[in-house]
Amino acid sequence: MRFHEFESRRFSRAYKKLPKIVLSALHDVMDLVLDNPNIGAEKRGDLKGIYIFKFKVARNEFLLGYSFNSDKKKITWEAIGPHENFYRTLKG
Repeated sequence: MRFHEFESRRFSRAYKKLPKIVLSALHDVMDLVLDNPNIGAEKRGDLKGIYIFKFKVARNEFLLGYSFNSDKKKITWEAIGPHENFYRTLKG
C-alpha cells in the first residue's frame, strides 16, 4: 500500500519556484521515496525524524527533506532545495 502524501508550506513555496528539469527529476525521486521511505538518511539532534534524500540534476545537488509515519501510511514533504542553506531553512 502506498503512502498518503502531504506537503508542508515550506515545501509548497519552494516547489513552485523550481525549473521544469528539476521538477521532472524530483517527481522520479518522490516516487522512489514513496516506494521505500527508509531510502533517505535520518537526521539527528534537532532534526530527528526528518529524512534527507540527495539527488543531482545537471551537476547541481538537491536535497529532499521528508518525514513519515509507517503506521498511518503518511508521508510529509518538508523541504526541497539546493544543498546551500538547506538545513538552515529546514530548521527555521
